[in-house]
Amino acid sequence: MAYAELSLLEQLATNSSPYHDPLLRLNWDALDTKAYWLPPTAISLFGTREYEELAENTRIRLSQYEFTGFIQAGLWLEAIFVERLSRNLKHTQSAQELAYYLHEIREESGHSLMFLKLMEKSGLRLPGVWRNRPHTADFLGRHAPINTTLFWLAVTIGEEVPDKLNRYVRAHGSDCVDPLIRQMCTLHVIDEARHIAHARSALERSLVRTSTLHKKLLTPVINVLVRQFVTTFYLPQSDVYELAGLNPGHQWREIARRNPARREFIQSCLNPSLNLLRGHGFTVKDPVL
Repeated sequence: MAYAELSLLEQLATNSSPYHDPLLRLNWDALDTKAYWLPPTAISLFGTREYEELAENTRIRLSQYEFTGFIQAGLWLEAIFVERLSRNLKHTQSAQELAYYLHEIREESGHSLMFLKLMEKSGLRLPGVWRNRPHTADFLGRHAPINTTLFWLAVTIGEEVPDKLNRYVRAHGSDCVDPLIRQMCTLHVIDEARHIAHARSALERSLVRTSTLHKKLLTPVINVLVRQFVTTFYLPQSDVYELAGLNPGHQWREIARRNPARREFIQSCLNPSLNLLRGHGFTVKDPVL
């Protein structure tokens, strides 16, 4: 293992210490169920005539259920990360690599416990913990051969896509988003910055051995992954709207899917990640809901 790689792993592991348990760091009694949990501009219906006609309490409730759907998708994704990281422990080649993976497992588990705690305290939960898993992303996340280019592409995309919404809440939620929710997103972003740095570094090392032909063969898979992750994290399911009092849910979901402002929001969030992949020689399409 190269010295630069060992140095990065050691630095990332060092930055993970001491461990800050989100269950203990957050003041759960301060949770405000009458405040927005997403900035209005991050709500899927924002920018539509139908959104403007909604009562304020309905908009707030929708933001809460959309955020709940977002973190419930996070439970699915982080379970995959923990599963794959645990299986990868036996393939580690240094104490630095082993330490880093153990830190990441602890952090990803902490995120999931944080999500479950929010659902418990708020009473907001969507049916089925493992709901609406995107099939291709789920399969590749669980079964892509370890430490291959495909594996690190799936990890990088899976880390990057939801991270952009967390960053948006952190950056734009100071005026209206419940401070506890914003702090949750901040804690998540700080940990994920290390995870993304590692995934990007591992991807770059893998790409050194990846031919142009191999990149062309992987490109359709990348486009499927991006589209599925975007749909999972940025386009709420029909029952999200119904739980917020908007019926029938499938019609409201279609309004969100066709919403030009939503498409522009997603594009703005994901441009840095898409440009990263394009910079590595992949012809990545803009995501379409």
